[in-house]
Amino acid sequence: MFGLFESRSDLPLRTDASRRFLPWLVALNVYLAALALAGLMALGDAVSAWDKGLTGSMTVQIPAPVSKDGDRINDNAPRVARALELLRAQPGVAAANALSRSEMAALMEPWLGSAGGLVAELPLPALIDVQLRDSAGINAEGLQSVLAAAVPGATVDDHKKWLDRLLLLIHSVELVAAAVVLLVAGAAIATVIFITRTGLSLHQDVISLLHVIGAQDDYIAKQFQSQALALGIKGGAIGFLLAALTLGGLGLLAGRLGSQFLPPLSLGPLQWLLLAGLPLAVALIGMATARFTVMRTLARLP
Repeated sequence: MFGLFESRSDLPLRTDASRRFLPWLVALNVYLAALALAGLMALGDAVSAWDKGLTGSMTVQIPAPVSKDGDRINDNAPRVARALELLRAQPGVAAANALSRSEMAALMEPWLGSAGGLVAELPLPALIDVQLRDSAGINAEGLQSVLAAAVPGATVDDHKKWLDRLLLLIHSVELVAAAVVLLVAGAAIATVIFITRTGLSLHQDVISLLHVIGAQDDYIAKQFQSQALALGIKGGAIGFLLAALTLGGLGLLAGRLGSQFLPPLSLGPLQWLLLAGLPLAVALIGMATARFTVMRTLARLP
């Protein structure tokens, strides 16, 4: 079916050895580019999910009080109530709510399983979810000083600091993935240039004969670009299929971990559509590269 993209050729391009190698080289390039692009898009979604879930919030920990004998006192309610009162009085705090035992059990489930009774027996600190106003600009160190004075041992976990470090790491990985895409594109272009120049050298006598009988450089270039387009689409389709199978397998493995550790790393329909257009984009780049190479090479001939 890929022969439909090739027009009638006066050059024996179908006998070239490059016809056997070019589709597989394109397939490898498309495979690597698809994986890198999928990683970029998945990381972008993960960053958005983390940013949406953690920005504008803090977590306050209230450890259970300790008696003079060193034993923990189970009744932590007065300390939690005092902390809630102070937090809700802060102008930058939109809401402050203590997590229930069931909510804490849900947070611990990825590590301890569904053993709710075990969570109830553990000496866990009370947790308070604090939601900040958009323009609060509240200082975590200042808030902890206020809390520690009234509720000794209380600590404030500022998610923004942790999120900033995580975003720095993810953006570094995104830069590496983008560099991989650029390198793959460069490798594909170099491959097409090399194979096109090889074809020009192999069929130099036929090209000279075509020039003698009046063929223009544009006519010869169209034959090379048609071959590059057909072989590019064939190789691109193979590379995309292999990438789709790889991404599907990775998605199944990631699904077994559950969503407690990481935001979903699956791709949406529009993202899959973008990946599906990658083979055609690579084929068009190959076609344009082949045409440019032929026109430039023939223009230098006497």
